Amino acid sequence: MWKNEVTLSVINEMCKDTIHTTLGIEITEVGKDYLKGRMPVDSRTVQPMRILHGGANVVLAESLGSIASLLMINYEEEIAVGLDVNANHIRSVDSGYVYGVAKPINIGKKVHVWEIKITDQQDQLSCVSRLTVSILPKKK
Repeated sequence: MWKNEVTLSVINEMCKDTIHTTLGIEITEVGKDYLKGRMPVDSRTVQPMRILHGGANVVLAESLGSIASLLMINYEEEIAVGLDVNANHIRSVDSGYVYGVAKPINIGKKVHVWEIKITDQQDQLSCVSRLTVSILPKKK
């Protein structure tokens, strides 16, 4: 399915010194039709009640979907930017890691739509998100 074959180390290096570094997000697997990542639930990602902040879930979801879109385009000529993201927070998480999996709903020439499911360490659904990504020409 992927247009660009890249290794996990290349993807994670591309994300160095970004919000991924700040929040501890790492990409862990590139599957045939999905992208997986994880994020720690710690002082960087919790809200004052000491549970995972919903905004951190959204960052993980948008990161996974946006990177997945990058793997689908000619990123020397195009860019992938988030157009719309929503999230339903289903279960709170207070420690460990959360794991996200981005799978395509629709991949068009100019718009990609991804579903991202985020689970806790017991594989219980914590958040489900949908991301719409716009594919634009790169400014030269």
